[in-house]
Amino acid sequence: MYKLAFYVPVADAESVKRAVFEAGAGCVGAYEHVCFQTRGVGQFRPLDGARPHIGSVGELEQVEEFKVEMVCDDAHIHRAISALKLAHPYEEVAYEVWRLADL
Repeated sequence: MYKLAFYVPVADAESVKRAVFEAGAGCVGAYEHVCFQTRGVGQFRPLDGARPHIGSVGELEQVEEFKVEMVCDDAHIHRAISALKLAHPYEEVAYEVWRLADL
């Protein structure tokens, strides 16, 4: 089992979550589409060569985003990450994956 966390603009959160859920993430026991999300502000400055979805090259940008966290079993984690990358609007997707212990 893994924990998957990613950052996504508020306006795109539902469509990105849907894609990751459809890839098999977010299942806990007899429940599906399980996640926790926290609202915050992300920031970045696109460098030369970037093609930013939001903002302009060389300009510091701040964006209202959700940090979305969910679990994903071993059989679906690679498919879930691929779905995340395909559905996400950003050129570079910020995400984290941790292996969870079963205690």
